[in-house]
Amino acid sequence: MAQQKRKPLEGLVVLGVEQYIAGPYCTMLLADAGAEVIKVERPGSGDPRRTIGPYVASVNGKTRVSGGFLQYNRNKKSLSLNLQDPKGKEILKRLAEKADVLVENFKPGTMAKLGLGYEHLSHVNPRLVYAAISGFGQLEEFEGPYSKWPAFDIVSEAMGGVMHMIGFADRPPITTMYGLADTYSGMVTALGIMYALYDRARTGLGQFVDTSMYDAMLALNERSLATYSLTGEAPMRGRETIAGPRGAFMADDGYVALNIPTDDLWRRLATVIGREDLVDDPRTHTGPARAQNDAFLRETLEIWMKGKTKAEVVDTLMAAGVPTGPVHTAKDIFECPHVAARKMLVELDDPDLGPRKLTRTPVRLSDAEEVPGRPVPRLGQHTLKILGSLGYSEQEVAALRQAGVV
Repeated sequence: MAQQKRKPLEGLVVLGVEQYIAGPYCTMLLADAGAEVIKVERPGSGDPRRTIGPYVASVNGKTRVSGGFLQYNRNKKSLSLNLQDPKGKEILKRLAEKADVLVENFKPGTMAKLGLGYEHLSHVNPRLVYAAISGFGQLEEFEGPYSKWPAFDIVSEAMGGVMHMIGFADRPPITTMYGLADTYSGMVTALGIMYALYDRARTGLGQFVDTSMYDAMLALNERSLATYSLTGEAPMRGRETIAGPRGAFMADDGYVALNIPTDDLWRRLATVIGREDLVDDPRTHTGPARAQNDAFLRETLEIWMKGKTKAEVVDTLMAAGVPTGPVHTAKDIFECPHVAARKMLVELDDPDLGPRKLTRTPVRLSDAEEVPGRPVPRLGQHTLKILGSLGYSEQEVAALRQAGVV
């Protein structure tokens, strides 16, 4: 008999005191796994990403919906709460008493100034796992000269050395993709939360999870840093020195990605393109030699690819045991049969937009339920229900709303 599927984080209560991408992406990962995520937003305006495009017209044509907010906030509840107001602070503390996890990604010191930092809420609930995402980290014993700086993802990507490696040597560095540092930091934070929850199961105590976006980008850039540590040479974008060929190569209908890190794979590739003479050629017989002669190899490969589609190139190389793949656009991904088989696009039935597909959480467990497709919450949509669970009457909630607390 097949085992019943379940939600791995069902019963876990998470407070998302969050904005933009890093915090919301982290809590969306937890929500997709079944956690109850209460997104805490400022009354009136909410998360700033509610105002970020792309904007999409509603089905009835009367409303414009922010695509920027849709990306990171499915499967959550929204509580509008003024944390500047003493009554708002009291509500958050009461929620924290019952919560398992709190995630925040404000400028360092913001929550502490409000009396809602880890040192405050851990007294309210010693079991609370409090996760903070910031540009440069917040644990006092690791404080550095940038610790108080605010940061967007592009700053962390630049300082972490990732941007330095993207592009061409004779041109300025360029960013990788929008939100890379944010989403990766959110994923790292979700992992840190799991570490802390496992430790809590043994000790009964929560702890502070400190994620630095700078740290996350340094870790992602480990190959460049390891190369410098071992050789004293700082790698440069667009200039491979260890092995090759590596990159995107042009077929008739687009590009194919290829990486040849070993001599054995080079032998297979040279054979399948009919250039066995290059296996022992001084220009190409070793990884560094091939890297040095990248332009020659690019020309050689693209001559062979001329007249072939991406699919024909990939099929031929894969049959020869040379890993490769087509360079996909967003349209290609939506039409990819493997993406469909993996169910990597979650369909949300948005009340304004109708059915729309967004990217699924990448983690899969054999006995976990499929990721639900509950739409993103409207600002304050669950305020009455959440406060009701704390014992507030409808009249009390109405009074709090009138006072601008919720």
